[in-house]
Amino acid sequence: MMGTKMKVECNRLDRGFNLYKEEFEEKALQVLESGWYVLGKELESFEKEFAEYLGMDYCVGVASGLDALKIAVRLLGIGVGDEVIVQGNTYIATVMGITESGAIPVFVEPDKFFNIDVKGIEEKITIKTKAIMVVHLYGQAANMPAIMKIAQEHHLKVIEDCAQAHGAECFGKKVGTFGDIACFSFYPTKNLGAFGDGGAIVTNDGEINKQARVYRNYGSDRKYHNQMIGVNSRLDELQAGLLRVKLKYLDELNNERRKIAARYLANISNKSVLLPMEREGCASVWHQFVVRTCGRENLLHYLESKGIHSMIHYPIPPHLSEAYQFLGVRDGQLPITESYAEEILSLPIYNGMTLAETDYVIESINNFRA
Repeated sequence: MMGTKMKVECNRLDRGFNLYKEEFEEKALQVLESGWYVLGKELESFEKEFAEYLGMDYCVGVASGLDALKIAVRLLGIGVGDEVIVQGNTYIATVMGITESGAIPVFVEPDKFFNIDVKGIEEKITIKTKAIMVVHLYGQAANMPAIMKIAQEHHLKVIEDCAQAHGAECFGKKVGTFGDIACFSFYPTKNLGAFGDGGAIVTNDGEINKQARVYRNYGSDRKYHNQMIGVNSRLDELQAGLLRVKLKYLDELNNERRKIAARYLANISNKSVLLPMEREGCASVWHQFVVRTCGRENLLHYLESKGIHSMIHYPIPPHLSEAYQFLGVRDGQLPITESYAEEILSLPIYNGMTLAETDYVIESINNFRA
């Protein structure tokens, strides 16, 4: 029997804040009192610590995940008319990172883990292809060894979009450590989320690191000496400082999400709800817990009636958005991508979610009748 009705949000950022409230407040005050708010010691320290966490040489803090993607594409020399292979079911920011420089996204269908289907990559490679943009969607790791093999055989660059996968692993290596450049977002909802916008570029390439630092700061390596036409895209001191606090606990926070996901996987038994799977040899960080159902709208409204808020990530694939009609990819050309967009639903999962809340979601779904 269903118990008392509860209210369960899809995400609760205040819970994450309260876990380390005193440390966050102490760090914020420390930064404010320092009198230095841009390109200072907090950013320098965070860049070093995040690179070390990943096992990489360099991290460059920028203003957002989208900026990281745009800068990465540009620094790899990808421009007008070049093609970049990317999965069709990603968030539109991934595609914007490609088209900002005049490059053309070439879409590949997703696999059963919601990531790019490796089998579909090679058939899309042409003489214009310059890179593969890999998205570790929902915290699931893509099949990086297989993707890197294809990239090496065809002399292609690899950009990893790790906006949703901080700490996820693929065969013992963290995502973001395979390709030429990795791009991270620190938007507040991310596993490693700031308290505003933020992002980073991560690489082992010393020249890319050097150029990224110049490019993000108006194309200047020192004040009023502009080497290139750059942008203003800098991770500020306050966000960097707060991210340093959270980074210390990232593995702990990810393990909490894994426990919630494991409880969902073990106890949701409704046959009309298809549960997500983890790729063998990979470890998801469960940025989202995404199920599929043919009765998505019915399930969404049913959960709302029970006080449970769920979300659709994402209802309109980039190729069907108004923004990208000019690409000429029509309805029906990416059937798997489009069916996912019609079937997926993200269930509540967040740090600080209680056992009672988790079990209430499970019980509600198990009582749902499509």
